[in-house]
Amino acid sequence: MISTGDLKKGIALELDGAPCQILEWQHIKMGRGGAIVRIKFKNLRSGAIFDRTYDAGDRFPRAYLDRHSVQYSYNDGDNYFFLDDETYEMIQLTEQQLGDAKDYLLDGMKLEILYYKDEPLSLELPITVELTVTYTEPGFKGDTATGGTKPATLETGLVVQVPLFVSTGEKIRVKTDTGTYVERVG
Repeated sequence: MISTGDLKKGIALELDGAPCQILEWQHIKMGRGGAIVRIKFKNLRSGAIFDRTYDAGDRFPRAYLDRHSVQYSYNDGDNYFFLDDETYEMIQLTEQQLGDAKDYLLDGMKLEILYYKDEPLSLELPITVELTVTYTEPGFKGDTATGGTKPATLETGLVVQVPLFVSTGEKIRVKTDTGTYVERVG
C-alpha cells in the first residue's frame, strides 16, 4: 500500500482492478477542513485518462509492473510485433496500446514493454529518438529576424516543427513525450 504523501509522477497504482499510472498529482490545502490530493491517471489497459480526488492520507494498492526488453520487428496495419530479447517470443501490441509511440518506431529499435500480471500493456520509449527528415521546404537566409520554424516530415511519417537550417536527408533528435525537435545529429 502507498500513501498519498508518497505519490510521484509515473508510479503505477491498482484502481478498480486495473493498473493506472499517475500522470500528474497536486496536493491542495483547503482553508477549512483537511487537505485533498487531485490525481490525473492513465489506465494502462484502455489508455483512458481520468481525474480523481482523494483525502490526504488515503492509501492505495501498488501495481507492480515488469519490464521486458524487446526489439521492434514489423506491423501489419493495426497490430505491431516485437521480439522479446530473452525468450525470443513475438509480442503483439495494438495501435491503441501504443498510442503516439507508433510515430517513433524504426525497424530493429530496442525498447521496453510494460507487463502487468503477464499481460503486455504498453511500450516505453526512450526520452529522445534520432529520425531522418524525408521532406521539408528549403529555408532561405533572411526569412526571419528571429529563429523561425518550418514543418518537416520524418521517416516514420511524423511531422515536427524544425528550424529553417534543417534540410531533407538530415538526421534530427526528437523528444518522444512532446514530439518536438531537440537538435540536429552530426
